[in-house]
Amino acid sequence: MTALLHGLDIREASRAPLARADPAAKLAVATVISVALILTVDPVTAGVALALELAFLPWCGLSPRKLFRSSWIILLGAVPAGLLTLVFGVDGGDVLLGLGPVSVTEGSLSSAVAITLRILAIGLPGVVLLATTDPTDLADSLAQILRLPHRFVLSALAALRLVGLLAQEWQTLTMARRARGFDHGLRQLLGQVFALLVIAIRRGTVLATTMEARGFGVDAPRTWARPAHFGLFDWAVVLGGVAVAALATGAGLWLGTWNLVLA
Repeated sequence: MTALLHGLDIREASRAPLARADPAAKLAVATVISVALILTVDPVTAGVALALELAFLPWCGLSPRKLFRSSWIILLGAVPAGLLTLVFGVDGGDVLLGLGPVSVTEGSLSSAVAITLRILAIGLPGVVLLATTDPTDLADSLAQILRLPHRFVLSALAALRLVGLLAQEWQTLTMARRARGFDHGLRQLLGQVFALLVIAIRRGTVLATTMEARGFGVDAPRTWARPAHFGLFDWAVVLGGVAVAALATGAGLWLGTWNLVLA
């Protein structure tokens, strides 16, 4: 559990080209690709998008180890979703496997692959954004480039800064409960998760009160210490994301697998 919590906060400075892009550009790439993939559920579009994203990873400054540590939560959602779709998805085509009332058909297998690839392809740009972006840089970009309300920006910045403390708090709770003689087990684990939730809420309440007392909630023009700059390279990164979405959608249309979800 400690390793999983550490995986939420593995931001490391990187000199890789895409890692140094403005956070607004990386956020735009993640948004464009997500919208393109939300419109359809087919393995070709999602697979092409995921393959192109993996091809750009060497320029993102993420090693396979860091990528796995930071994307565990996406795998945690993609794999069960694919398995559930495989077992309980809409049947179609030939039956590949039958176990009583449960059957796996060509249609459910295709849907399972599509769902799994879709979740991975949507989540990977977000992983790159969070793993290669300093929270302060993200806040500067959100406030100065995207012109978002400073109240929202500062709240998001405070939340991101506190993510890393969760792993430390979990480790402290583990050592304290072990010293008191508590055994391992599901009941002890749930109790420790509840204790961590209480600590997080208490810390958030204190932080919110402190920020209000120091004037962060005042609705007045605010200045920022570090200016954010959105240059030509950042526009190129955005166009790269648009190209990935267009190529993936084009591949789905070309092979006839693209189908509008809302239709």
